[in-house]
Amino acid sequence: MEELSELLLQRRRKVDALWEAGINPYPNDFKPQHTSTDIVATYGSVEQLDAADASITVAGRILARRSFGKAAFIQLQDRKGRIQLYVKKDQIGEAAFAAFDAFDIGDIIGAEGFPFRTKTGELSLHIRSIRLLVKSLHPLPEKFHGLTDVETRYRQRYVDLIVNPEAREIFIKRSRIVNLIRSFMTERDFLEVETPMMHQIPGGATARPFITHHNTLDMELYLRVAPELYLKRLVVGGLERVFEINRNFRNEGISVRHNPEFTMMEFYQAYATYEDLMDFTEELFCHIAQEVLGTLDFTNQGIDISFERPWKRLTVRDAILEYGDLEARQLDDYDLALSYARSIGLSLPDGIGYGKLVMEIFDEVVEHKLIAPTFITAYPTEVSPLSRKNDHNPEIVDRFELIIGGREIANAFSELNDPVDQKERFLAQVAEKDKGDEEAQYMDEDYVRALEYGLPPTAGEGIGIDRLVMLLTDSPSIRDVILFPQLRKEVK
Repeated sequence: MEELSELLLQRRRKVDALWEAGINPYPNDFKPQHTSTDIVATYGSVEQLDAADASITVAGRILARRSFGKAAFIQLQDRKGRIQLYVKKDQIGEAAFAAFDAFDIGDIIGAEGFPFRTKTGELSLHIRSIRLLVKSLHPLPEKFHGLTDVETRYRQRYVDLIVNPEAREIFIKRSRIVNLIRSFMTERDFLEVETPMMHQIPGGATARPFITHHNTLDMELYLRVAPELYLKRLVVGGLERVFEINRNFRNEGISVRHNPEFTMMEFYQAYATYEDLMDFTEELFCHIAQEVLGTLDFTNQGIDISFERPWKRLTVRDAILEYGDLEARQLDDYDLALSYARSIGLSLPDGIGYGKLVMEIFDEVVEHKLIAPTFITAYPTEVSPLSRKNDHNPEIVDRFELIIGGREIANAFSELNDPVDQKERFLAQVAEKDKGDEEAQYMDEDYVRALEYGLPPTAGEGIGIDRLVMLLTDSPSIRDVILFPQLRKEVK
């Protein structure tokens, strides 16, 4: 800490000296006309450069410097990448070179020059003029990847992005993935919409909400756990294909898979079923993978994954029987299923419903084993309060979850559009909440009223964008793909 403080003091003294000399260390009048990739695109394939008459202006941060008395090489990083600059005293003049000599790694500079190749053949810029644009007071970490506290990368993401090209690439890919989703949806006649982020009644998912208060209205509000009920209201209103790329908030645990604030794409299509959405989802994911990775076969955390179609489809029951160590008679009998669940270490509340019991077993023995893209269908009605009951078996619903790499990536179902059934399901959820289930849903009378006006036969789906980005960028933690993940308070 003492050494770091001394470095800070040295840099602050340099700033003071610049002010005293009448030089603004934070000017705002330099306009770069080129980026590092522009230079490579124009001159990268030119073997014999005769470009002394060219004028290239760039700006960026100094990442490295090698000095040789009256000359120096510096590595400049801009928004597109990195380029080497060659600064020579004879070229820029004695006074400018003396000023340049005081530049530090981390400083942001502007420069003008012409392209050339070094003796080793590296495309570089021979600088004619150079100036300081921003004085960096903190030195960049020399061995950033060697930090033992990985949370420093998340807490100081601005430093992570400066020194870690892999982190920059993840978020560039994330942006591209979101744009690909958006264009895919709009090209298929879906309308992008925005719905409220503060709800009077939290709904659309089984989750604990964050609670806030509106002072003027003197009203308790909830940060949304899902946009589902508002999006389906829009389908009632005649917007038959809608989607929203949205932020959701759930007051739950933090882990490598969970952040209390996360991003989803949720969409609804009238006159479609959950089976239609399975085909739609395969097409969407394959399109994204092909565009971002250039292939449908890739590796995630050392495991090979293929998006080649068709993807596997299994019911919840069949998946448990295939991957679990129990027989059909055990799973189909409540007491035997409960005994099995406890034998594998599950702690379950007294009186747990059969549907919830089945899903507890599934989560424990199946989900982490589903590596290849797999659609799990036929969920218990008990755990699906917004889904349409199956016509042949009312104990299950027309729903799927997509699991890839042992993680749920998407959740979809044919929507429940019977207002009487929906009200009964809400009341059942309220009863569960009264028993202490903090994740059970609330009664939403207005949503029931919307259904009474008529929701067309509709299918809807939510896709976890953070988890999709994790999958396609080979990231081990959700915090690697969220620019500023939620963290504990910093200990000073």
